[in-house]
Amino acid sequence: MKLGYTFQNDKLLKKALTHISLANERGIESNQRLEFLGDSILSFVVAGYIYNRFTDMDEGRLTEMRAAAVCEKSLAAAARVMDLGSGIQFGKSETVCGGKDKDSILADTFEAVLGAIYLD
Repeated sequence: MKLGYTFQNDKLLKKALTHISLANERGIESNQRLEFLGDSILSFVVAGYIYNRFTDMDEGRLTEMRAAAVCEKSLAAAARVMDLGSGIQFGKSETVCGGKDKDSILADTFEAVLGAIYLD
């Protein structure tokens, strides 16, 4: 993986890479709470950036730009560049289904990693 960040607390990264399928098998916490946090952080940061960068744009267009930037397809593409799929820990069911290549899982994991970086 190419995160461009070194964790002080490796447990946060491990949790960010723990898919719900593995969590259910082992009775451990998944990355879903970190995903929730990362989603909010990403939306906030992107909103701030486009607000300051596009000063003549109205609220409707700013909202459209933010939505495009944080959509599943965009996040999955970023996750692929970072090779996050290689680090996600899956349970048996999702391993068989090829979870490491699914846009939804990659996007969710990207958000979870952002949440973990924020907490770290």
